[in-house]
Amino acid sequence: MAALQDGPMELDAEKETKPEILSDGTSNLSGNTGNGALSSSPLTAAPAGAAPKPEDQQTLIAVLQFLKRNKLSESVDILRREAGLAEDQEDSQAADGSGGGKDGDGGDAKSLLSRVSITAAAPQSTLTPMPIKSAEDQPDVRVVLSAYSQQGDPFLYKVYYSDLKNFIESVLDCHRAELSQLFYPLFVHMYLELVYNNHESEAKAFFDKFSGDQECYYLDDLRVLCSLSKREHMKGNEALLDFRTSRFVLRISRDSYQLLKRHLQERHNNQIWNIIQEHLYIDIFDGMPRSKGQIDSMSGSLAGEAKREVNKAKVFHGLLKEPEIEVPLDDEDDEAENEEGKPKKKKTKKDSIGSKSKKQDPNAPQQNRIPLPELKDSDKLDKIMYMKESTKRIRLSPENLPSICFYTFLNAYQGLTAVDFTDDSSLLAGGFADSTVRVWSVTPKKLRKVKSAADLNVIDKESDDVLERIMDEKTASESKILHGHSGPVYGVSFSPDRNYLLSSSEDSTIRLWSLQTFTCLVGYKGHNYPVWDTQFSPFGYYFVSGGHDRVARLWATDHYQPLRIFAGHLADVTCTRFHPNSNYVVTGSTDRTIRLWDVLNGNCVRIFTGHKGPIHSLAFAPNGKFLASGSTDGRVLLWDLGHGLMIGELKGHTDTIYALKFSRDGEILASGSMDNTVRLWDAMKAFDDVETDDFTAATGHIHLPDNSQELLLGTYHSKSTPVTHLHFTRRNLLLAAGAYNSQ
Repeated sequence: MAALQDGPMELDAEKETKPEILSDGTSNLSGNTGNGALSSSPLTAAPAGAAPKPEDQQTLIAVLQFLKRNKLSESVDILRREAGLAEDQEDSQAADGSGGGKDGDGGDAKSLLSRVSITAAAPQSTLTPMPIKSAEDQPDVRVVLSAYSQQGDPFLYKVYYSDLKNFIESVLDCHRAELSQLFYPLFVHMYLELVYNNHESEAKAFFDKFSGDQECYYLDDLRVLCSLSKREHMKGNEALLDFRTSRFVLRISRDSYQLLKRHLQERHNNQIWNIIQEHLYIDIFDGMPRSKGQIDSMSGSLAGEAKREVNKAKVFHGLLKEPEIEVPLDDEDDEAENEEGKPKKKKTKKDSIGSKSKKQDPNAPQQNRIPLPELKDSDKLDKIMYMKESTKRIRLSPENLPSICFYTFLNAYQGLTAVDFTDDSSLLAGGFADSTVRVWSVTPKKLRKVKSAADLNVIDKESDDVLERIMDEKTASESKILHGHSGPVYGVSFSPDRNYLLSSSEDSTIRLWSLQTFTCLVGYKGHNYPVWDTQFSPFGYYFVSGGHDRVARLWATDHYQPLRIFAGHLADVTCTRFHPNSNYVVTGSTDRTIRLWDVLNGNCVRIFTGHKGPIHSLAFAPNGKFLASGSTDGRVLLWDLGHGLMIGELKGHTDTIYALKFSRDGEILASGSMDNTVRLWDAMKAFDDVETDDFTAATGHIHLPDNSQELLLGTYHSKSTPVTHLHFTRRNLLLAAGAYNSQ
């Protein structure tokens, strides 16, 4: 989009024609970069503790140095123990001698959590920052590539692959689908071996012959692979390091695995056997082989499926108990008259916003598991307002769909890249490609700045309307423009109390803006590349960011360095979201995986695979039990956090899904896409239709019902506006936003 502004940009709210409603109505290895390289494959026959071969020594040391740089001390211990490598031996043989800190540098994760004393005057609480080192540290590329030096006859690679292909195509259908998963990872590593050993013509012939046999969702990866046609191209290539340092995970039944093993032993196919041992992790399960449909629904990520044990860690997905706050009666109720014309006696209404959750949710974390900021008086007032709004909330259902108000950004020549609404729907913010952040008032109330220091000194601070007096009426306007970034703004997020706004940019910074003065308060620098997304915690104070450097970072507003670094994705972290209880963070990535991270210790406790394209939208259900994700593949996938399984697939969109939002009661899921549509789905039916007995399946997978059309409640088209953001108001009116596309 052009960066120049040819005309004034306007914000136009239009009502879509909709059904009318009344207006009052884990393991510690699971989240680590290179985690696959630490798990022993069932095909590996070497005993635990055996010393590595001399030619493998450098590779082990490179991996150990990489893990130490990323503070993965437990992984270092396990790998060193399995390899029989002494610490002094590792240090003496390290090629560059620049390993990360000692294993004890980070200490116990829980010991890093400091519960700071909280006072009413200064409600400060924090997670103590971990010692942080550069996230760019990578193993020596020459050491990593050394594994490809062991090779067979280059002219026989096509024979080996063809022989295996013919075998798999000849087995029973029930085994063929599972064994066909071997084609892609074997193809990649055999091609890279040929390229590394300077057999360029053989590599090209191998690629041309077998690349067409791979699944369609690997096409983008194959394009990158095709560009690696010479040994020199492999040095420093990120895609190559991904394949080399993370083992491709295949989930196969025991019967299918025995068939494969017997075939390779009979044909003495050591070349493929060695690749399987070196680069693949075979996750064997007992039971019936999975069908082609079951496998396809879970495959597609850069590193294969997630291992079953990764998703068995306990996740506290329940909601925290709400504080008990007395909600006074509305003024109009107090002054109401009875039938005799006499005023009713005023009653104190001792209803609390925590009335629905007085009993502790058994799946909820402890209230003090992570330190949260203490509620200020203004927060309590806001919660009272939220409770009053909730009493007027429309109950949504398939027979009672929400109205949708679409905010169209007209003449947005600056290029709209991000949108967010405040929780009370009073403010709207947009991030733009011209480096600006713009804030609009959605209500008739205009935006005003706080008066200057000189004017504030003469104000009577004891007056009842002091909050109004400190605002400068001369500065009142419908919108404000915030300048400060030096690159396109890709993410914006309002704080729960509406006092602050976060923005993330291509300039690798996150900025915190005051909505009282409309100035930048802090610039957070930690990412080394563009920051694609950022979001405030539901309780404020904490926020999360994700970017091109493949990691997500947890921050606190009063710390200039991140408190946690969540490393494990093999590609850009494109979207981030906080769990409703603020104890977990979920990230979506272009590696086509979704990861759930524990804020307390930084561990990855869930890895979800199934999308066939980069993830661009995530949304938690209000009860915290379910997650929805959207991708460039045009599908919405539903996940159960407790069991760590996919439970639904919603098909209908024809382009990338950039916006997902559950209604306030969790009954309806709204999805917005680049195909210029908003679709409404019956979320409750999708969750209720899942058979809980299926969760005990030994395969770690359930049968997904193909019921997208039954769950689709409505499709609503904009004129020519891709949907960038969705938001349900406190009364369940759906707000949508996007920039008009004149193309």
